[in-house]
Amino acid sequence: MVRLPYLDGFYELHPSKIVALARNYAEHAKEMNSDVHKKPVFFLKPPSALIGPDEPIILPGMSKRVDHEVELAVIIGKRANRIPKEKAMDYVLGYTVILDITARDLQAEARERGLPWTIAKGFDTFAPIGPRVVDKRELSIDDLEIGLKVNGQLRQLARTSEMIFKVQEIIEYVSAIMTLEPGDIIATGTPAGVGPLRHGDRVEAWIEGIGKLEEDVLAEKMGNKHQ
Repeated sequence: MVRLPYLDGFYELHPSKIVALARNYAEHAKEMNSDVHKKPVFFLKPPSALIGPDEPIILPGMSKRVDHEVELAVIIGKRANRIPKEKAMDYVLGYTVILDITARDLQAEARERGLPWTIAKGFDTFAPIGPRVVDKRELSIDDLEIGLKVNGQLRQLARTSEMIFKVQEIIEYVSAIMTLEPGDIIATGTPAGVGPLRHGDRVEAWIEGIGKLEEDVLAEKMGNKHQ
């Protein structure tokens, strides 16, 4: 469970699931040598991967390359089942920043063998989120700057207007397949510029109007000393 500032208090994030969009920015699809799909492609990350601001991202020993992916997170506010896109925003609570941390080598191996990606996406600490939840009434997400730096070096920079599938379309599609529960999180995809993280790195991820999420990166053995 992660507790983030929201309005005049706090919001406790304990989702039943994290729904994550794949290849929702054309330039990212290109850098991954993937096609842009006609329908949203998504996968699930476990809620146990969530961490809050200023908690360390732990690089697992079984992976030799772990990448950062900054994304806009949509927090679901009420139970949504088979919701048309015209009504989708009625089911949104608010927004924040999320990182879809990915063990890229394990993902590539799984793809090659025709296996699911869960192992690459599901490690503990692989879903940092924050710094706050912004109420949907306070922010239009149509065209916001989204970016990420590692050790002060710019890695990712884009605008949410570049998303192929908009939030309304995503909610319509996903809710036709599985019911979205209050507190569920939709990670809406990452722009181009994903890259590796190493022990000792400092990550800064931001979205205009929401704020900056900052995390340190530690190798697994070092991370265990800080648990």
